[in-house]
Amino acid sequence: MIKHHPTTNLLQSFSAGELPASLSAAISIHVDMCPVCQQQVGELTEQYAEQSFDQPAQMSQQQSFNETADIMALIDDITDDESIAEVGERYVAKEFQIKDKNYKMPRALQSMAIGSFSGIGKLNRARIELGEGEIHTSLMQIQPGGMIPEHTHKGFELTLLLDGEFSDDMGTYQAGDFIWLDGSHQHNPKTEDGCLCLTVVSDALHFTQGFGKLLNPFGSLLY
Repeated sequence: MIKHHPTTNLLQSFSAGELPASLSAAISIHVDMCPVCQQQVGELTEQYAEQSFDQPAQMSQQQSFNETADIMALIDDITDDESIAEVGERYVAKEFQIKDKNYKMPRALQSMAIGSFSGIGKLNRARIELGEGEIHTSLMQIQPGGMIPEHTHKGFELTLLLDGEFSDDMGTYQAGDFIWLDGSHQHNPKTEDGCLCLTVVSDALHFTQGFGKLLNPFGSLLY
């Protein structure tokens, strides 16, 4: 059961199309997995649509006539084009493999450029190339028995659990959970059976205990 969801503010910004591609993709995937947020986004989208239609039209009668004529001509062109494929085909998720484990690619990531996976110990990560500057988006797999040393965050860290489970001092997380953390949080994620996550971060991790502190110069390489 999904216990962790985007805030109402995030869902509002998502519905209004105001978020960067990384966060929009994460929320879109969560919404596909979460009936509660599906309903909320549906209601918000309807509200924004009603607001758009309620705005007064700012065009002359001649402009309206010309636009209507253009639309009708476009419809005629489309209906005459026999090369157009039928729409409404059922989405079929592609599969990909990491370390002999098969996963289904979420719909929102289907057309994004995903780099190759590289590993450090039981961690495997692939960057998703979105060109968002300091914001890094990745797919991260933690193999069974793996963990990330205790750390906090210089910026925000969003983790969307796509498959499997992991836990930390704050709880246990399952597929679909949307976990938003910042510098006020400190945790040590670990998994018994393995997991796959989508991560979005705005800055490097900062490791806080023991051997993990030696990794601080490489914190930006992990996420």
